[in-house]
Amino acid sequence: MRTSTFALSGLVSFLSLLRPIRADTCSSASALNNVEIKRELSLEYFQEQQNYWSTGCSALKPSCILYPKTATEVASIVHILNDNNETFAVKSGGHNPNEGFASIKGGPLISTKELNEVTFDAASMTVRVGPGNDWQDVHKALEGTNATVVGGRIGEVGVGGYVVGGGLSFLSTQYGWAANNIVSFEVVLANATIVTASNTSHPELFEALKGGGNNYGIISSYTLVAHPMGDVWGGNLFFTADKTPQLLAAVRDFTDDYPDEKAAIIMTAELTVLGAVDIWIMFLFYDGPEPPAGVFDVFTDVGPLTNDCKTRSYYDLLTHNNFGVIKGSIYTITTETLPLPSVENGAEVLEAMHSHWKDTVKGVLGVAGIIGSIAYQPIPKMLARKARERGGDLIDLDEDVDRIILEFNLSYLFEIDDNTIDKATTALHQGTRSLVTGFQQSGKLPDAYLPLFMNDAYFRQDYFGRLRTADFARRVRDRYDPEGFFRSQTMGWKM
Repeated sequence: MRTSTFALSGLVSFLSLLRPIRADTCSSASALNNVEIKRELSLEYFQEQQNYWSTGCSALKPSCILYPKTATEVASIVHILNDNNETFAVKSGGHNPNEGFASIKGGPLISTKELNEVTFDAASMTVRVGPGNDWQDVHKALEGTNATVVGGRIGEVGVGGYVVGGGLSFLSTQYGWAANNIVSFEVVLANATIVTASNTSHPELFEALKGGGNNYGIISSYTLVAHPMGDVWGGNLFFTADKTPQLLAAVRDFTDDYPDEKAAIIMTAELTVLGAVDIWIMFLFYDGPEPPAGVFDVFTDVGPLTNDCKTRSYYDLLTHNNFGVIKGSIYTITTETLPLPSVENGAEVLEAMHSHWKDTVKGVLGVAGIIGSIAYQPIPKMLARKARERGGDLIDLDEDVDRIILEFNLSYLFEIDDNTIDKATTALHQGTRSLVTGFQQSGKLPDAYLPLFMNDAYFRQDYFGRLRTADFARRVRDRYDPEGFFRSQTMGWKM
């Protein structure tokens, strides 16, 4: 692993040395029946390593890749890891670009690829889903059922990490986070036992898994609520950079007025090498064959260059959105949360946020292959209300204010630029945080609880430190992993 960027891996390695490693997990696992094991020179190993969104993760070479097909086989691997004390990683879709979170150098990688069940139960209106699926796999399997689940907005996003990070969906203003739509988790605990976590079985674990990341166990399947769905409407609008003031005002007004719970957007700006491309790309969604008049007028009235929105299946829309996935580069992702400014202060606040993003990206435009993006993701009060109505989660949003989650991405070509991009990524979230607190102190933003969104967070950010549920999360962790198995042998956001 490249210690220039990810010094945290050294800490994890040090912790793992506090107890001696007695054997090699890959060799020990070869004695297990039916667990497929692939090593570096095999085609399957190569293909698995290519299936990361960031080539920085692909560059980390595990000692072997293990492919369990059942929870029992996952438990057998965990039992070996308890004996061996090796640092390991678990991979679902390979979306997370934080190196070491779903990738590893020199230790075993558990791929959930073979845990790929998608079973729809029409009687209970639930869907049992394995973590080895991408969301496009899930929705492909559900085509023709007139049912859907609350999942990712891009087809190639994996199920596993997305759900335990909360999971923001096009359907979230109707049904809350993806985590609020879990009926039960099948979990392999640190002691290699298999439990079902639900409202009635291990209820505290059930609550902690909804936004708790990889601190509690390895999830071998999710049972999700199924919701009725037919054709949807959606696509993309493209705008030139000179429309920035109008678009910032539009996203503020849309979040404030939120015209329809069936509507959703992601508003992104993109800046590329030497400023050659400086554009806005919007993702639009409506849960129905066509939105009522006026729902998206605040954006279409700005005057897009192109508009490809149309009626289509949900699967078609999510796979269409895969064009937003840029593979073949190293990339970083970070986030910040802000309370929605008033109409009087909106222009000053949002233009300050946007200028900070743009100035930071301009500072690294000489980096080979650089692409910088910012996404404005509305989190209206109704989303917080729906999340609480559906059982809540560790994120624990209140209805006091509307919010916007900002997502920042930097992608680039070469490892030599890791330190430069690490500094820029850190500047993006720290500088934005400083702007938010400054505007709050001056009265131009309301005081509010502002947790981070795990799915978009950078490894340097303190996810649990921003949660008001952190004490509960820690108490549950200590109950279900008293020896610190996941804390000492995996990376991720820890308490």
